Amino acid sequence: MAKRDYYEVLGVSKNASEDEIKKAYRKIAIKWHPDRNPGNKEAEDKFKEAAEAYDILHDPQKRQQYDQFGFNGPQGGFGGFGGGAGMNMDDIFSMFGDIFGGRAGGFGGFGGGGQRRAQQYRGNDLRLKVKLSLSEIAHGVTKKFKVRKDVCCGHCHGSGAEAGSGSDTCPTCHGAGVVTHTTQSIFGMMQTQSVCPTCNGEGKVIKNKCRECGGSGVVKGEEVVEIKIPAGVAEGMVVNVPGKGNAGMHNGINGDIQVYIEEEGNDIFVRDGNDVIYNLLLDIPTAILGDEVEIPTIDGPTVKVRIEPGTQPGKTLRLRGKGLPAIQGYGHGGTGDLVVNISVYIPKTLSKDEKEAVRSFVGSDNFKGDSATRQSIFQKFKNYFS
Repeated sequence: MAKRDYYEVLGVSKNASEDEIKKAYRKIAIKWHPDRNPGNKEAEDKFKEAAEAYDILHDPQKRQQYDQFGFNGPQGGFGGFGGGAGMNMDDIFSMFGDIFGGRAGGFGGFGGGGQRRAQQYRGNDLRLKVKLSLSEIAHGVTKKFKVRKDVCCGHCHGSGAEAGSGSDTCPTCHGAGVVTHTTQSIFGMMQTQSVCPTCNGEGKVIKNKCRECGGSGVVKGEEVVEIKIPAGVAEGMVVNVPGKGNAGMHNGINGDIQVYIEEEGNDIFVRDGNDVIYNLLLDIPTAILGDEVEIPTIDGPTVKVRIEPGTQPGKTLRLRGKGLPAIQGYGHGGTGDLVVNISVYIPKTLSKDEKEAVRSFVGSDNFKGDSATRQSIFQKFKNYFS
């Protein structure tokens, strides 16, 4: 099925509130819910499509990046784009099942629905910050973090039960994971469902809880995590690392790690989108006579640039492709440029001989700027400050 704009999928405007997005998703998800459309492949696809759209738009960070980059944004886990495409039904029900009135993913009032899915817990996401140098941003980098988080209990292997004790069917919901409430309304008898308070939606209760984890199946631990940061990231972006967050209770789904990008300052270059700016200060003889000068680059080696005779302060040189790469080719041209802004150094103090040398040029027509030159310099300053 062709990928559609997420706002179009949910039928909401781009300035829709979080509540409007949630209501729109619930309406569409109920319409295409598999319990109401058994065996209907088209309904299943639309159900998953709506879940993917909701996954992005209900999360402020993912929504901001989607608004900025659209479908050309970072893939492969970056920023969480395309989350629904890799979801199966259990993932969707685990993440958003509460929207339907029960964590198991079913809902009341539609003739009983289909077979219940057991509750599957999902661990919480973790957030990290990383500061990157301009060189690391230019080439991409792999960072190692020692992360304190919930890990699977080694004593019970995540089951939450002592060896040989097992579990019993929940006496409250009789294994359904949800309890049904019947109420009288102006439309007649209405049924609603909620998560079973005894088993928390699992449909079973542990006989003898694990002495190490207390029945949760998770304990506090540490893990060294390697995170690949793609080239071209920028301040404020988020790299999403699936499955490396907190472990889910009772062998559930692991959460993610969200890595927030910060940029270190640079003494040589200034970043402007995917371009990098270098301020070149020429001495007066070089500006007048011209010469070859060496310009540093992000990659390290310098490049030689020809300065034409009579180069004026404010002139800009552009070295194509010497800037920062765009994330997976997003943007114009894929890679930015190295922009060289030229200024000319005017000494504050001179020796007696130097002063005499300068005075010898006073009155020379070649050292008088004409009106066109003055207008050009004025326009450059005007453009700069606008």
